[in-house]
Amino acid sequence: MTNTPDLPAFAWPQMEPGWVWLCGAGPGDPGLLTLHAANALRQADVVIYDALVQEAILDWAPQAEHVYAGKRGGKPSAKQRDISLQLVDLARAGKKVLRLKGGDPFVFGRGGEEAQTLIQHDVPVRIIPGISAGIGGLAYAGIPVTHRDVNQSVTFVTGHDQSGNTPGSLDWDSISKGSQVLVIYMGMKHIAQIATKLLDAGRGSDEPVAVVTSATTSDQRVLETTLGAMVDDIAKSGLQPPAIICVGKSVLMRQVLDWQGMALGQRPRNLDPLGRGRPAETA
Repeated sequence: MTNTPDLPAFAWPQMEPGWVWLCGAGPGDPGLLTLHAANALRQADVVIYDALVQEAILDWAPQAEHVYAGKRGGKPSAKQRDISLQLVDLARAGKKVLRLKGGDPFVFGRGGEEAQTLIQHDVPVRIIPGISAGIGGLAYAGIPVTHRDVNQSVTFVTGHDQSGNTPGSLDWDSISKGSQVLVIYMGMKHIAQIATKLLDAGRGSDEPVAVVTSATTSDQRVLETTLGAMVDDIAKSGLQPPAIICVGKSVLMRQVLDWQGMALGQRPRNLDPLGRGRPAETA
């Protein structure tokens, strides 16, 4: 991918010097960028990008300086304060600044913190949402986060807090009892603790679980397991972050909705994985 796609006729916003646009790059597949993101890439003077942003996406901004500001658990990373103040400095230097973040900047992406810092320093901002991995990544695995026969609620949680530990402020009992489907971001490091908390809160050991790594990219892998076996199965699989973990019966829908597998000629494993015994159109 070397050329920015032509945008349809529209009153596209113009990036002005001294502005910072905080933009979601989606979960990985460059095709999941929004048109506003593509418009931003072609205008920016400098792109400050995260670890989960695919390099191919940067090809759409050949005129811009590309500055890596990735943060990965357990690896040397830029400090959040330094990243935020770098954005301020670039804007004050009159640059058209694009802050490109994986997924959606306001979904466990620290976009709110960065935007607040900019505004506190009198730097104008524009927010461009992106497709969050907890929705788009699971969709690429053939898992709908909501399904009429499964859930009327879904809860998104992060697997670690500012300290890098499992969030102590989360009420796991209430989360477990109050939501049929859980989507866990950044949970691999503390997966044993998370599994224990969910089991202790009353979730069944046989509850379906899917672990999707490098979602929507050519490196995507999907592990289907259960809550009780999850920790051992992840260890045996060798799966590594970044990962999205889905807990709940919606995971069973992958047996019929694995569209990527079907594109390779595989047959659906089960046309009625929820055992409803009726055609889907009668739901």
